[in-house]
Amino acid sequence: MKIAYLVGDGMGDYPVEVLGSRTPLQAADAPNMRRIAAAGQLRMVQTAPDSLPPGSDVCNLALMGYNAAENYTGRAAIEAAGMGLDLAPDDVAFRCNLVTVTDDVMIDHASDHITTAEAHQIIEALAAELADDAIRFAPGVSYRHLLIWQNGPSDCTTEPPHEILERRIDSHLPSGPGAEAVRDLMARSRAILEAHPVNRARIAAGKRPASQIWLWGQGKAMQLASYRELYGLSGSMITAVDLLRGLAVLAGLEVIDVEGATGWIDTNYEGKAAAALDALKRNDFVYVHVEAPDECGHRGDAALKTQAISEFDARIVGPIWRGLEAMGEPYRLILTMDHRTPVSLRGHSREPVPMAVLDGPVGAVTAERAFDETVNDGQAQCFVFDWVRELLRG
Repeated sequence: MKIAYLVGDGMGDYPVEVLGSRTPLQAADAPNMRRIAAAGQLRMVQTAPDSLPPGSDVCNLALMGYNAAENYTGRAAIEAAGMGLDLAPDDVAFRCNLVTVTDDVMIDHASDHITTAEAHQIIEALAAELADDAIRFAPGVSYRHLLIWQNGPSDCTTEPPHEILERRIDSHLPSGPGAEAVRDLMARSRAILEAHPVNRARIAAGKRPASQIWLWGQGKAMQLASYRELYGLSGSMITAVDLLRGLAVLAGLEVIDVEGATGWIDTNYEGKAAAALDALKRNDFVYVHVEAPDECGHRGDAALKTQAISEFDARIVGPIWRGLEAMGEPYRLILTMDHRTPVSLRGHSREPVPMAVLDGPVGAVTAERAFDETVNDGQAQCFVFDWVRELLRG
C-alpha cells in the first residue's frame, strides 16, 4: 500500500468575524478535502503531548509517528540535521530568527519574509562581528537561521518570536541559567543590523528591516529510529523548511528538493505534487508539507490564510489524490495539519485538529463532509501519535 501524508501547516483556527464567523478552513474553497472526509475516516486528534507546547517540531513529530515526549531535545537541533550540520556532543544549536523589533515590540518574526539572498548578507555581517571559537552562524532560508554554540547555555528558557507578536519583548527575553550571554548576543546584533545596507534598502522600498536576531529553540543533537526500523517503510519528505527536512533526515527519509518551493503562499505547488507522485513510484511513503497557512496565521491575515488553504486543496490535495487513483494500486491518503495557528492569536494553540484517512482506490466521489474544527465523530479524542502508529503499520 502506498501512503501519502498531506499536511497544511497551521490550517486550524477559530471563527473570524471578517469571514462571517467562520474559520478559514470553513471559508476556503476546498472540495477535495471535504470529499476525502466524506469517503474516509474522520476524527479530531491532539497533536502535542500535554508536557510540551504545540510547536511545529513537536506536532510534526507526532504526525510522523514519534512521541516527542520520549525523544525531543529542541527545535534547533532538528533544523541542524536538516541543514546537514553535525553537532558535536557539547554543541548547542539555537534557532536564529531575523526579526523586526520596534520600540521593544515584536512586530514581525520573519522580517517581512526577507529573501534568502538578503538574509545571507546579514548573517555574514553578524558572523564577522559576533562569531568566535565557540560560536558560529549557519545561514538558512529567508528569516530562518541557526547559531551553533560550543558548550552553550542549553538550560536557559527561550520563547519563539512568532508566539509574542505585537507584545513587548521585555518579559519574553531568555531567562535562567546562561541567559545573560544569550541576551547579550541578541542586543549586540541590533547595532550591527541598524546600519546594514540590506536594511537601508528594505526601508527605502517600504519593507520591514531585520532589526535584530532572536535566539530560541535550543537543543543538543537528537536521534530517532528510522522509518525502516519502526514501520518497515521507505519514504520521502517534500518541504520548503529546514525543520521538516531535519525530521526527515533523522527518520531516514529521502529529502526531495523542489525548485521554487518556499515557505510562503508563492510556493511551487505543482512541483511539489508532481514530486510526491514520482516519489511513490520508488518508495512506500511520502510526506508533503506546505507551510503557507501557518505563515498567514502568524501574519493575522484571515483572507490570505483562507486563500492559502484553497491553494493547498486545489494544487496539492486534488492533484495528488487524482494521481493516486490513476495508479490503480491500493493507497492510504492521510490529510491533516500539525496544529492551529489562529489569526486572532498570531501564534499556535493546542486544541485538537481534524484528520481524514482515505483508503483507495475509491473511484469518483461527489459527496462532501465538513473538514474543519467542528468535527464530531462520536469517538474519544486521541493523541495522534497513537493513531498514526496504527496507520503506518498497516
